[in-house]
Amino acid sequence: MEISFAPELEAKLTRIASQTGKGPDEVVRELVASYLDHDEWFRQEVGKGLASLDQGKTVSHEDVRRQMDRILGS
Repeated sequence: MEISFAPELEAKLTRIASQTGKGPDEVVRELVASYLDHDEWFRQEVGKGLASLDQGKTVSHEDVRRQMDRILGS
């Protein structure tokens, strides 16, 4: 598979690869793998949330606000 990048993006990729001691191909493979893993996880979590909604499981705005206040220490 070949991918073409705009010159400024290719320059950035080359710079980052050089800074990390990796080849540009390796950096791209790692980034794509990370993106795909995250996308898969995100879609599964959204699916779980939608399934919960279908089952009538919800959280009120007030409960979310209280949880966020606790998390943020407000």
